[in-house]
Amino acid sequence: MASSSGAANLLRRQLKQMQTDKDIPGISCGLVDDNNIFQWMVMLMISDDVKYYGGGNFRAIMTFPPEYPLLPPTLTFQDPKPFHPNVYPNGDLCISILHPPEEDKYGYEAASERWSPVQTPETILLSVISLLASPNDESPADIEAARLWREEQAGVHKDFRKRVRQCVRESLGEE
Repeated sequence: MASSSGAANLLRRQLKQMQTDKDIPGISCGLVDDNNIFQWMVMLMISDDVKYYGGGNFRAIMTFPPEYPLLPPTLTFQDPKPFHPNVYPNGDLCISILHPPEEDKYGYEAASERWSPVQTPETILLSVISLLASPNDESPADIEAARLWREEQAGVHKDFRKRVRQCVRESLGEE
Protein backbone atom coordinates (compact mmCIF):
# COMPACT_ATOMS: atom_id res chain seq x y z
CA MET A 1 0.00 0.00 0.00
CA ALA A 2 1.30 3.46 -0.90
CA SER A 3 2.09 5.79 1.96
CA SER A 4 0.57 9.24 2.02
CA SER A 5 4.10 10.73 1.94
CA GLY A 6 4.77 8.70 -1.21
CA ALA A 7 1.49 9.96 -2.67
CA ALA A 8 2.37 13.53 -1.68
CA ASN A 9 5.77 13.30 -3.40
CA LEU A 10 4.19 11.85 -6.55
CA LEU A 11 1.54 14.57 -6.58
CA ARG A 12 4.17 17.30 -6.16
CA ARG A 13 6.03 15.98 -9.20
CA GLN A 14 2.83 15.62 -11.23
CA LEU A 15 1.65 19.13 -10.33
CA LYS A 16 5.02 20.64 -11.25
CA GLN A 17 4.96 18.78 -14.57
CA MET A 18 1.43 20.01 -15.34
CA GLN A 19 2.39 23.58 -14.47
CA THR A 20 5.50 23.58 -16.68
CA ASP A 21 4.37 21.40 -19.62
CA LYS A 22 3.41 23.70 -22.47
CA ASP A 23 1.99 20.79 -24.48
CA ILE A 24 -1.20 20.70 -22.39
CA PRO A 25 -3.31 23.56 -23.77
CA GLY A 26 -6.43 24.62 -21.91
CA ILE A 27 -5.60 23.07 -18.54
CA SER A 28 -4.32 25.03 -15.55
CA CYS A 29 -3.64 23.50 -12.12
CA GLY A 30 -2.70 24.82 -8.72
CA LEU A 31 -3.32 24.05 -5.07
CA VAL A 32 -6.51 25.04 -3.29
CA ASP A 33 -4.38 25.54 -0.15
CA ASP A 34 -0.59 25.76 -0.35
CA ASN A 35 -0.33 23.35 2.59
CA ASN A 36 -2.41 20.56 1.01
CA ILE A 37 -0.96 18.77 -2.03
CA PHE A 38 -4.00 16.45 -2.02
CA GLN A 39 -6.45 19.12 -3.22
CA TRP A 40 -5.96 20.84 -6.57
CA MET A 41 -7.89 23.66 -8.20
CA VAL A 42 -8.10 23.04 -11.91
CA MET A 43 -9.32 25.28 -14.70
CA LEU A 44 -10.47 23.73 -17.93
CA MET A 45 -10.46 26.31 -20.71
CA ILE A 46 -12.42 24.51 -23.37
CA SER A 47 -11.26 24.95 -26.96
CA ASP A 48 -13.69 26.71 -29.28
CA ASP A 49 -13.87 23.60 -31.46
CA VAL A 50 -15.46 21.47 -28.70
CA LYS A 51 -19.15 21.15 -29.54
CA TYR A 52 -21.51 22.81 -27.08
CA TYR A 53 -18.94 23.69 -24.36
CA GLY A 54 -16.44 25.50 -26.62
CA GLY A 55 -15.10 28.72 -25.14
CA GLY A 56 -16.16 27.80 -21.60
CA ASN A 57 -13.88 28.07 -18.57
CA PHE A 58 -14.85 25.56 -15.91
CA ARG A 59 -13.26 25.36 -12.47
CA ALA A 60 -13.10 22.12 -10.52
CA ILE A 61 -11.47 20.75 -7.39
CA MET A 62 -9.62 17.47 -7.74
CA THR A 63 -9.18 15.71 -4.40
CA PHE A 64 -6.67 12.88 -4.13
CA PRO A 65 -6.88 10.17 -1.46
CA PRO A 66 -3.83 9.34 0.70
CA GLU A 67 -3.74 5.98 -1.15
CA TYR A 68 -3.18 7.69 -4.54
CA PRO A 69 -2.23 6.34 -7.09
CA LEU A 70 -3.77 3.07 -5.95
CA LEU A 71 -7.15 4.77 -5.56
CA PRO A 72 -8.60 7.49 -7.80
CA PRO A 73 -9.17 11.15 -7.02
CA THR A 74 -12.57 12.79 -7.19
CA LEU A 75 -13.36 15.80 -9.34
CA THR A 76 -16.05 18.32 -8.40
CA PHE A 77 -16.96 21.22 -10.64
CA GLN A 78 -17.43 24.58 -8.96
CA ASP A 79 -20.08 27.15 -9.87
CA PRO A 80 -21.05 27.62 -12.56
CA LYS A 81 -21.18 23.88 -13.10
CA PRO A 82 -21.43 22.50 -16.62
CA PHE A 83 -24.91 21.22 -17.47
CA HIS A 84 -23.90 17.73 -18.61
CA PRO A 85 -25.23 14.16 -18.43
CA ASN A 86 -22.12 13.06 -16.49
CA VAL A 87 -22.03 15.86 -13.91
CA TYR A 88 -24.23 15.49 -10.85
CA PRO A 89 -26.19 18.63 -9.89
CA ASN A 90 -23.78 19.09 -6.93
CA GLY A 91 -20.85 19.24 -9.41
CA ASP A 92 -19.39 15.77 -8.84
CA LEU A 93 -18.11 14.21 -12.05
CA CYS A 94 -19.08 10.66 -13.00
CA ILE A 95 -16.53 9.12 -15.34
CA SER A 96 -15.42 5.48 -15.48
CA ILE A 97 -11.71 6.16 -15.04
CA LEU A 98 -12.41 7.70 -11.61
CA HIS A 99 -14.35 4.69 -10.35
CA PRO A 100 -12.44 2.42 -7.93
CA PRO A 101 -10.45 -0.45 -9.48
CA GLU A 102 -12.91 -3.21 -8.68
CA GLU A 103 -15.59 -5.14 -10.50
CA ASP A 104 -18.70 -3.09 -11.21
CA LYS A 105 -21.46 -4.65 -9.12
CA TYR A 106 -24.00 -3.52 -11.75
CA GLY A 107 -22.03 -5.04 -14.62
CA TYR A 108 -22.03 -1.78 -16.56
CA GLU A 109 -18.28 -1.11 -16.70
CA ALA A 110 -15.45 -3.47 -17.45
CA ALA A 111 -12.60 -3.44 -14.93
CA SER A 112 -10.35 -2.11 -17.70
CA GLU A 113 -12.51 1.05 -17.96
CA ARG A 114 -12.13 1.88 -14.27
CA TRP A 115 -9.28 3.48 -12.31
CA SER A 116 -5.77 2.26 -12.90
CA PRO A 117 -2.60 3.64 -11.27
CA VAL A 118 -1.25 4.40 -14.75
CA GLN A 119 -3.71 7.31 -14.92
CA THR A 120 -2.29 10.74 -14.10
CA PRO A 121 -3.91 14.10 -13.41
CA GLU A 122 -3.14 14.97 -17.04
CA THR A 123 -4.86 11.89 -18.49
CA ILE A 124 -7.82 12.43 -16.15
CA LEU A 125 -8.31 16.05 -17.23
CA LEU A 126 -7.90 15.23 -20.91
CA SER A 127 -10.56 12.53 -20.44
CA VAL A 128 -12.85 15.08 -18.77
CA ILE A 129 -12.52 17.43 -21.74
CA SER A 130 -13.24 14.50 -24.07
CA LEU A 131 -16.31 13.58 -22.00
CA LEU A 132 -17.62 17.14 -22.22
CA ALA A 133 -17.48 16.82 -26.00
CA SER A 134 -18.98 13.33 -26.06
CA PRO A 135 -21.30 12.60 -23.10
CA ASN A 136 -22.12 9.10 -21.91
CA ASP A 137 -25.89 9.16 -21.53
CA GLU A 138 -26.26 5.45 -20.76
CA SER A 139 -25.49 5.90 -17.07
CA PRO A 140 -26.27 9.54 -16.39
CA ALA A 141 -25.45 11.54 -13.29
CA ASP A 142 -27.92 14.25 -14.35
CA ILE A 143 -31.11 12.65 -15.68
CA GLU A 144 -32.50 15.89 -17.13
CA ALA A 145 -29.27 16.68 -18.99
CA ALA A 146 -29.20 13.14 -20.40
CA ARG A 147 -32.83 13.38 -21.54
CA LEU A 148 -32.27 16.75 -23.24
CA TRP A 149 -29.02 15.45 -24.81
CA ARG A 150 -30.81 12.41 -26.26
CA GLU A 151 -33.71 14.53 -27.54
CA GLU A 152 -31.33 16.96 -29.20
CA GLN A 153 -29.38 14.13 -30.83
CA ALA A 154 -32.72 12.85 -32.18
CA GLY A 155 -33.47 16.30 -33.61
CA VAL A 156 -36.45 16.94 -31.33
CA HIS A 157 -35.26 20.38 -30.11
CA LYS A 158 -32.21 22.43 -29.14
CA ASP A 159 -32.88 22.75 -25.38
CA PHE A 160 -29.66 20.96 -24.41
CA ARG A 161 -27.58 23.37 -26.50
CA LYS A 162 -29.40 26.37 -24.97
CA ARG A 163 -28.76 25.20 -21.39
CA VAL A 164 -25.09 24.47 -22.10
CA ARG A 165 -24.50 27.80 -23.84
CA GLN A 166 -25.98 29.53 -20.78
CA CYS A 167 -23.46 27.63 -18.58
CA VAL A 168 -20.64 28.65 -20.92
CA ARG A 169 -21.71 32.32 -20.72
CA GLU A 170 -21.84 32.09 -16.91
CA SER A 171 -18.37 30.49 -16.86
CA LEU A 172 -17.08 33.58 -18.68
CA GLY A 173 -18.71 35.95 -16.19
CA GLU A 174 -21.53 36.84 -18.55
CA GLU A 175 -25.18 36.43 -17.69
